[in-house]
Amino acid sequence: MKVAVFGRRIDPSYKEGIELFFRSIQKYDLDIFIHQHFAQHLNNLGISFTFSYSTFNVADDISSDFNLFFSLGGDGTLLESIRYVKDKKIPIAGINTGRLGFLANIAQEEIENSIDLLISGSYGIDNRTLLSFYCENNPFFSFPFALNEITVQKHDTSLITIETTIDGEEVNRYWADGLILSTPTGSTAYSLSTGGPIVSPEVKAIIVSPIASHNLSVRPLIIPNHRTIQLRASSRSGKYLVTLDSQSKVFDCDIPIEIKLAPFEVALACLPNHSFFQTIRKKLMWGADIRN
Repeated sequence: MKVAVFGRRIDPSYKEGIELFFRSIQKYDLDIFIHQHFAQHLNNLGISFTFSYSTFNVADDISSDFNLFFSLGGDGTLLESIRYVKDKKIPIAGINTGRLGFLANIAQEEIENSIDLLISGSYGIDNRTLLSFYCENNPFFSFPFALNEITVQKHDTSLITIETTIDGEEVNRYWADGLILSTPTGSTAYSLSTGGPIVSPEVKAIIVSPIASHNLSVRPLIIPNHRTIQLRASSRSGKYLVTLDSQSKVFDCDIPIEIKLAPFEVALACLPNHSFFQTIRKKLMWGADIRN
């Protein structure tokens, strides 16, 4: 069985959990690949490996014959993991060493049992949609996709105007700090903080949420995800900022952009008792009696 392990910087307070993770996977006969920079970082933390492993650096090092891709960190680390997995349909399992953990939802106290379930194949697959970004001379050419959201926002202190059409039909002209185009996965991220709805991942939709709209009658919009969205931004500075999850680029206002459903989905490993609704109950404390 072939597995990859990816992470970024780990807070030293999570050292015990990381050591438990590696003790758990080395019990099995696995062909283990660890991201080179992550392995060096763990060595600097004093975490030594008592098993043999190989390293990887770029997406081309990860082939479709990998059985699992472990992401060690928070949701941001898992989002970066997707740039290695791409469309290879390798299940991603997120071990949470971050804060909230909507995507990386395996807690430290669950690591040992979760590894047993994952290695034995006792898990489901939660396929998540992504958004594709298109424009002339696309600066996101290496990975023009987003699992959470694509955001168009102002580059300076002035408002940005965003002319929005869907399949060629004019929808709105937003005067705002920006606009978020979110997948259902991203509905619990940036979109939620601007008043957007929480959308279950199996719903085939795109959520369009303005950021600090100048017109108070403008509200978030949910559209079917087979639609294509065209945006043209203008501002006093002549520039605007586009963000695809953790990637950001500055654009000139004469460059229109287009956003549509990506041609592939990402597979998240879903363990028993780790449903979407259980996660939002736990992370957002739904049903908790805050009077106690």
